[in-house]
Amino acid sequence: MPSPVAPPAPIPGLSEAEATARLMSAGYNELPHPSRRSLLALGVDIVREPMVLLLLASGAIYLGLGDLGEALLLLASTVGIIAITLYQERKTERALAALRELASPTALVIRDGHQRRIPGREVVPGDVVVLSEGDRVPADAVLLSALNLQVDESALTGESIPVRKAVWDGLMPFTRPGGDDLPFVYGGTLVTSGHGLGEVRATGAHAEIGAIGAALETLAPEVTRLQRDTARVVRAVASAAFALCLLVAVLYGLSQGDWLRGLLAGITLAMALIPEEFPVVLTIFLALGAWRLSRRRVLARRTAAIEMLGAATVLCVDKTGTLTLNHLSVARAWAAGHIWDLSRPLQNSPPAALRDLVRCAVLASKPAAADPLERALHELGDQLLTDADRPIGWVLVREYPLSPELLAVSQVWRRPGADRVLVAAKGAPEAIAELCRLGPAERASLLAEVGWMANDGLRVLGVAHALVDEASLPSHQSGFVLELLGLVGLADPLRPTVPEAIRECHAAGIRVVMVTGDYPATARAIARAAGLEPGDVLSGPELAALDDDELRRRVRTTNVFARVMPEQKLRLINTLKANGEVVAMTGDGVNDAPALKTAQIGIAMGGRGTDVAREAAALVLLDDDFSSIVAAIRLGRRIFDNLKKAMAFLLAVHVPIAGMSLLPVVFGWPLALLPAHIVFLKLIIDPVSGIVFEAEPEAPDVMRRPPRRPTESLFSRGGVLLSLIWGAGALGGTLAVYALALAGGRSEGEARALAFVTLVVADLGLVFAVRAWPRSILAGLGERNVALWLVVGATLMTLGLALAVALLRPLFHFGALGPADLALGVLVGVASIAWLEAARLARGRLAA
Repeated sequence: MPSPVAPPAPIPGLSEAEATARLMSAGYNELPHPSRRSLLALGVDIVREPMVLLLLASGAIYLGLGDLGEALLLLASTVGIIAITLYQERKTERALAALRELASPTALVIRDGHQRRIPGREVVPGDVVVLSEGDRVPADAVLLSALNLQVDESALTGESIPVRKAVWDGLMPFTRPGGDDLPFVYGGTLVTSGHGLGEVRATGAHAEIGAIGAALETLAPEVTRLQRDTARVVRAVASAAFALCLLVAVLYGLSQGDWLRGLLAGITLAMALIPEEFPVVLTIFLALGAWRLSRRRVLARRTAAIEMLGAATVLCVDKTGTLTLNHLSVARAWAAGHIWDLSRPLQNSPPAALRDLVRCAVLASKPAAADPLERALHELGDQLLTDADRPIGWVLVREYPLSPELLAVSQVWRRPGADRVLVAAKGAPEAIAELCRLGPAERASLLAEVGWMANDGLRVLGVAHALVDEASLPSHQSGFVLELLGLVGLADPLRPTVPEAIRECHAAGIRVVMVTGDYPATARAIARAAGLEPGDVLSGPELAALDDDELRRRVRTTNVFARVMPEQKLRLINTLKANGEVVAMTGDGVNDAPALKTAQIGIAMGGRGTDVAREAAALVLLDDDFSSIVAAIRLGRRIFDNLKKAMAFLLAVHVPIAGMSLLPVVFGWPLALLPAHIVFLKLIIDPVSGIVFEAEPEAPDVMRRPPRRPTESLFSRGGVLLSLIWGAGALGGTLAVYALALAGGRSEGEARALAFVTLVVADLGLVFAVRAWPRSILAGLGERNVALWLVVGATLMTLGLALAVALLRPLFHFGALGPADLALGVLVGVASIAWLEAARLARGRLAA
């Protein structure tokens, strides 16, 4: 039985000044959470990293060898690496903090007599909160009014069945949750039906949820498929690195008889091989990717969604508010056999039949309407109803909410001085026809009028009423026998950005499917205007009649589903997934939550969505705009593309570094690379992989190619092979220069300096080759990336100082080089990368 409502007098709520004062005294409405890590704590964590420990060990060895200058250089380099890592960590933490702020639940409160939506953490004791179906209760409160209010308190009590709520009598003391008919609601619980007003009594740690130690869901870290793949590669490479460094130390010690320098050679190789950048780069990309999505008005609540965006093949979207503006207005009305065009002012006073229709539609809506449809009906009532038509002094005594079995809402009003109460109902025309017990001929006539309106893209509602005895109100609205008053048709303009966004989806190989509760003809008209080819529109009743095999066949070609209940969306999503599709799906209601959880990419509406839908989704669309979804897919593809480039560069650049650390030991040559050189190269690699590639613009064809396979790895066989070829080219050129220099009688320092110039130029060439692939390097030069040129400029300037300044050369164990030597190093470094570019161009010409 629906619970009665105790209609309160108008409630002004707190003033903003009072709310601010109470916030200062009571604190934020949030549970204690771990504080942000200090710079010292971050620094301690970084010092524990293997690379930093190896640097410190190398410095200690140089001190043991009596080389103070080299030890100080390594110490300064260690400080530089810590500074870069601190910057990256802080940038990542700031991005995540901004996302947590966006993800914080909101609350609708009454302040200064007006409803305002504020962050849930700013709710204070004394605030009056407005509660509706799907809302997360922001704090503990007593109920000032309640209508059909039921709350899921399982987060506190473990009881999965929602409990019924009553209105507070002003006397009952606040108690613990549990059981029906308590006049209290508790922070963290979920409103499953009805609505009400509550006055906050306790917030944050003082609320019931704080007392029992429960916590709301936050942006918790999770291990994604990409992170698992990366961790597997890191473990494999790290194991090989430590085995090789031990082998090198032993070989050097046995062959040269210098075990201390053998240990130094082993540490150098370990520094060259340890792939500590891989997990760091992945973390940076995903965190900054989520931050970039938030700037596009899309909040990523789950990291895995960023990975999956580029793989989406089907996009299931609602019509209202996503494809359309959700700015509803009543455009047409039908009553007593007449049609009125309400899109323009009426020439004469509205007749009684039209006024009765409008008044009943208003009475079937919530008095303080938040829903755009009900706001449109209230606006029409303000325009057409006279003072005599308005329900002044009427009391709402009962509400019969929408249900899956009957798509209609009925509200019962007690009128001053009247013996009987008025039932006002609105809803789907079929449901209203059922409540009015229309015969076949009357039903056919009604549905014909509905069809005319729907074909023009209007959303059509039926309106009916009845006078009944209050004592005989049924438990369900299907017990009423109502009288039909007419129809109203509401227009909801298409968003101007939608047709272009849908064309972009089609070009990207993404199928757009409209899933709506509207009438089939309305859905078909909107689909055509949006650029969707509707084909056969499948309705909810038709969908229910299909078996699973037939539905799998139909969903391959059906792009519009109409009159679909929220529960049927879950079946649609599962069917599309069974067909091998990667599904992104939008939703806003409580009943959409299972489908949002099931879809690979659940997208909740941030503006009109319920809290439970937002918590179930992987992404939250902050502006409810379809074009923002397409922008998120575009950005998701860009993030994955750039992440693959960063990983390809990291794999390629480690080949020459590791080779030049290992092969001289194997061949019995002087060491080509020492810890200082590895640090220098790491100072190139870290900002390039974590900053330069992350800032790369999207590829020109990013939305003109099919979605990637969801199982596609960052380390595909072809990609790894290409990286190894790139790296082998750089190693071959560098090793050849080093060998020829030694064979030509050059000193150890000169040969090392010449090889190092070649290696640095080759590494920079790798950056340009990887970022442009599969296009030419010259094509990539036209794309703007400020971070790239800053890194290149800083690298060349530092290399020039190390070679030219006499005081710095001994720190790197370099000999002096002439202009011809520099030209040779640059030429070979460029050639070691350019040969593959030349081969690619030649193959293209031969194929043509």
